[in-house]
Amino acid sequence: MTFSIHRASIPVLLRGLANLSGILAKGEAFATEKNIDPAELIQASLAPDMYALARQVQVASDSAKGCGARLAGLEPPSFPDTETTFAELCTRIDKTVAFLKGLTEAQLAGAESRKVTLKLRGREVSFKGDDYLLNFALPNFYFHLTTAYDILRHKGVALTKPDFIGGI
Repeated sequence: MTFSIHRASIPVLLRGLANLSGILAKGEAFATEKNIDPAELIQASLAPDMYALARQVQVASDSAKGCGARLAGLEPPSFPDTETTFAELCTRIDKTVAFLKGLTEAQLAGAESRKVTLKLRGREVSFKGDDYLLNFALPNFYFHLTTAYDILRHKGVALTKPDFIGGI
């Protein structure tokens, strides 16, 4: 298998999303086992100025679908940020996965040199496709995935490094 921008993005994002679903499943099981209101976990954050778990999952989803869409030269699909339960968060991840699985290698062919422009904090920032993937999209995706993991771990969910990395 040759190295391609598709291979460096879509399978990586899909794996991270699968791991995030597993992490959320462990969070929901923990809440049930400990008789904790799931909302306590879903609304938890690591610091007052950081997003809560639900928003971390939403942004990880947005990062993944935005990455795939932009590399394919498409407009990212829009999902409303209304999830308040573990089931709703997992449904959002499933919708993101379905979108990413629908992107073909042909759609991403040449994406490494495709111009990607984002509006960030009121200004436009442009990247070459490979720089966007490696220096913005993947780090942003992993930041929110890691923070979701850390919130649940901080709240006592028995998560381990393999939960984050997944099966090898």
